[in-house]
Amino acid sequence: MKLLITSKIPKEILEDLENHFEITIHDSEVPLTHDEIKEKIVGHDALLCPLSDKIDKDIIDAAKDLKIIANYGAGFDNIDAEYAATKNIVVTNAPAPSSAISTAELAFALMISAARNIVSGDKLLRQGEFYGWRPTFYLGSELYGKTLGIIGLGNIGKNLAKRAKAFGMNVIYYSRTRKDDFEKEYDIEYKDKDSVIKDSDFLSLHTAYVPELHHMISTKEFEMMKESAILINASRGPVVDEEALAEAVIQKKIAGAALDVYEFEPKVNDKLLVLDNVILSPHLGNATYEARMEMGESARDNLIEFKENKTPKNKVN
Repeated sequence: MKLLITSKIPKEILEDLENHFEITIHDSEVPLTHDEIKEKIVGHDALLCPLSDKIDKDIIDAAKDLKIIANYGAGFDNIDAEYAATKNIVVTNAPAPSSAISTAELAFALMISAARNIVSGDKLLRQGEFYGWRPTFYLGSELYGKTLGIIGLGNIGKNLAKRAKAFGMNVIYYSRTRKDDFEKEYDIEYKDKDSVIKDSDFLSLHTAYVPELHHMISTKEFEMMKESAILINASRGPVVDEEALAEAVIQKKIAGAALDVYEFEPKVNDKLLVLDNVILSPHLGNATYEARMEMGESARDNLIEFKENKTPKNKVN
């Protein structure tokens, strides 16, 4: 089978795949364009791609020999999986237990950085504007005793809640299904979504993306939030209306934000780029060696299982 890999991947995973497939690889972290993928996919039986590659109807139609699309990542909203199914093309994702830990740690790092002005403070110092310790200089806020609101209490949300409790924070959450046992074990409180938005000092988003959640956080929600609140988004970009977010920060409806994902990724709203009280991270949520290796192993196994005429365990369509 001929396998097209559209991004640089860990060498260990590549070496394993080379034992099973005839491989064409775009060995770079600079993404291929839509048209380049459409051209390169011709004649290949399998595709391994990162979640930043949009695999739409046009690419699928160009791939006359394609039998499987293996996403390198737990998400798969970048792939038109339903259309692929009509062409008898299997789509798989690559969940990794370490991904939830890595993303929760990143979200917590964003929260600390925003609360203590670490990123803008670094910039200030490098610009020569640090003149020594002063009682009122560049004050931030402790996390201890503050309320963290989590929307989406899946594995990432749970890992974030555990870390927040260790820092002495109050944790409230909204999720489609209540997690009664987790609530009792970690002393966290379930509330309706609007109450979580209103009552949080830090509001952290951890929902999977579905079209109904487009702009889940927009002008109305920013009006509901505390003026001292900080928004954290390490889930999916389109759940936040970036234009509304920029206006909310500029107009001081909220105190700031820390983002790892973007509505039109990799593009970022120009207004956000110039705001010192908005931290912008380049989608590093699960960018750890541990998580990316687990994902790679999962994607590798999906491809090999398919080649051996087995149903891949992470088939999603």
